[in-house]
Amino acid sequence: MRLGIPRLSRSLCVSFGNFLGDVAFLCDRRGKRIGLENLECAFGAKYSRLDRLAIIRQSYRTFTRTMLDLFWFQRLDAGNFRRWVHLTGFEEIREESRRRQCGVAFMCVHQGNWEWANLGAGFSGFRNVTVVENFKNPLLTRIFARLREHSGATIVTQEAAILKMNRALKAGASTGMLIDLTTRPGRLATAVEAFKPGGRDDGEGIKICAPIIHALLTQRTGALLVPVETEPHEDGTVSVTAHPPVCVDGDATLAEIAQRCWNAFEPILRDRPGEYLWVYKHFRYRPKITARPYPGYSNTSSSFEKMLLNESAVRESAAH
Repeated sequence: MRLGIPRLSRSLCVSFGNFLGDVAFLCDRRGKRIGLENLECAFGAKYSRLDRLAIIRQSYRTFTRTMLDLFWFQRLDAGNFRRWVHLTGFEEIREESRRRQCGVAFMCVHQGNWEWANLGAGFSGFRNVTVVENFKNPLLTRIFARLREHSGATIVTQEAAILKMNRALKAGASTGMLIDLTTRPGRLATAVEAFKPGGRDDGEGIKICAPIIHALLTQRTGALLVPVETEPHEDGTVSVTAHPPVCVDGDATLAEIAQRCWNAFEPILRDRPGEYLWVYKHFRYRPKITARPYPGYSNTSSSFEKMLLNESAVRESAAH
């Protein structure tokens, strides 16, 4: 695959990715069930079952194309990558970083072609220190690390992430990470509230146990915290947009920063839900007392409950 995929024409690679997505949609009953539950919990009655199935099918297509595109990108270099990767906002972020004399912490969620966000940034001069999860198979970990480092990024595992990313940001460099990976409750996690009914501020959202490494590093280093959106197109191109940095007040808590980061992405997921990875178990933990329905795979956790209580106490203390 590493040698064969880059030999495909761009149109054939996109078609092959869509085909594999359709096969996965038909065969992966477990993933499809998770996706249906996630969509129902996130959007309630907004989508019919047929609509949710159509969104999940598109989600599979987006994911399989993203994985194939990671291999196909190996045929690109700094001289020709802009034929397929359309970058917006990165020069403005570069200027802001220079003006403030600080690093840049880029962040994505599992939306669109997140792999090309990191690769495109690399050829444009942002050679990120990027944190990834290890595969269970060490050989796959090494293969994917090489693919992700093609444009100059440095791939680090979660165990070494904080130290290396902190060092890079202090030196004025850039980092990258996915912020919607479900993590275990603990000192490096927080409860992000997502998908409030109708997008209202006063409704109860679904709790996601999310990482706070990006918030912690920004607090420590003063780095710009930049949401990056990607949008794959049927012609094979991908639009990659660096949005304005998330506002980080001097007295903002890590939980508040993480919530603001999620809030920067949720409108994109609501607008183009087929680009999100719905077959992932985003909502593994649920509060013991909640008015919102959670997927069947979610469970209560004493550690998660303790984390929720601690964060509630911090908010109440700040209010007084």
